[in-house]
Amino acid sequence: MKTPIDIWHVELKDPSRVPAANLDRPYRLEQIKQPSPEFSRYLYISVGSPWLWYMRLPWRYSQWLEAVSRPELQTWVAYYNGVPAGYFELEKQAFGSVEIGYFGLVPHFIGRGFGKALLEDAITHAWQLGGQRVWLHTCSLDHPSALSNYQARGFNVFKQEHIVEDLPGEPLQPWAGA
Repeated sequence: MKTPIDIWHVELKDPSRVPAANLDRPYRLEQIKQPSPEFSRYLYISVGSPWLWYMRLPWRYSQWLEAVSRPELQTWVAYYNGVPAGYFELEKQAFGSVEIGYFGLVPHFIGRGFGKALLEDAITHAWQLGGQRVWLHTCSLDHPSALSNYQARGFNVFKQEHIVEDLPGEPLQPWAGA
């Protein structure tokens, strides 16, 4: 189905612009040290299915393995009572940039206050990678509060695009009937 999509590219160039917030972190944050295509695919599908994250779905195992094994990539998972609640991927790039490539929560954890704190954790770890600029893109398919969450954490829009993409007709599901 042809779908119009607005895309916002946002960046943060000054760590002091991140508002100081004493947010509760009811989760345990852990970096994945052993690349696992299976687990990365699970996170991608579990977090992305409501937002039509479809681009990596046709990937073969070897493509997942190559993507998650790159030394410039870090994947962090937020666990709540042993269950993955959300994750983010950071990619160190040229010229001092770090991209938050993927970021989000498993649907069950949306609206429980995890998103703001997890985004702050992603920003903190991006600066720790030596980034002089942290950036990401979001779009009109993402959670309705995504852009405002990024802006509330200090990000500024530096580029906006409008595209039309051929998307599946309904939200993707981690498994049939979910």
